[in-house]
Amino acid sequence: MHVLGVLDRASSDPARLEAVVDRVVDRLSRAGRVGVVRYDATIADGTQESLTPGGDVTYELGADGDWAAAGTGLSIGDALDTLARDCAYAVVVGVSMPRYPSIVVGESDSNEESGPVLASIASPADLESVPLREELEGYEPHETLDSLVSELKRSPKADRAGAIATFTGRVRARDDPEDDRTEYLEFEKYEGVAAQRMAAIREELEARDGVYEVRMYHRTGIVEDGEDIVFVVVLAGHRAEAFRTVEDGIDRLKDEVPLFKKEVTVEDEFWVHDRTS
Repeated sequence: MHVLGVLDRASSDPARLEAVVDRVVDRLSRAGRVGVVRYDATIADGTQESLTPGGDVTYELGADGDWAAAGTGLSIGDALDTLARDCAYAVVVGVSMPRYPSIVVGESDSNEESGPVLASIASPADLESVPLREELEGYEPHETLDSLVSELKRSPKADRAGAIATFTGRVRARDDPEDDRTEYLEFEKYEGVAAQRMAAIREELEARDGVYEVRMYHRTGIVEDGEDIVFVVVLAGHRAEAFRTVEDGIDRLKDEVPLFKKEVTVEDEFWVHDRTS
């Protein structure tokens, strides 16, 4: 699922912001289901801090959906994780997000935004000149293990499958009780080459007898202690092919895909491939 923020820097015409959101949802819904995440001023105080984990948001489905939900303690991440199971796109209204691009209504201050800006616009009509979907899909999607499993369950080949096997890699705090605690890992990828290599591995795994579909996803940027880094999901006829392909998939991803990792501990930081000890 690709995520797009819509931010209001004009702060003078709420109706204009809503018209922009409607136009964005309409454009994206032509290619897939759209989820909308909104800040609800009736249950939070309007600060960005209230929308970090532990804060309050409402979320609702846009195109082709009728349900909405809200609750104390629901974060933006919680809402995105839920929508990722069913939606191709999510539009987050009113919250800056470091990982995802945004459309800004009004003047954009590059020092003010926490993520990349696709376009600064004055009115909904200005969106017509923005290749919205093409630019949005150039950014890393939001995926979870649930979203990848849900995608394979919807596969036309799912009725022939008796197994779905998964692997999840996560950031561990330490290898040994005496190690310095890891605060986060930061991943960079060799642009273009990493995606091509991952696609080739997936194609080769899917060519195996009894393997129907494979999904692999590796986050980039900062991934904090305890968060998920990488997923491999396999749809197969039987458990033996599924387990074997998951193991081979993660091994080949780690060995063959050009991803670079920096580790930041409470005492030090270093690129893992540069460390000699």
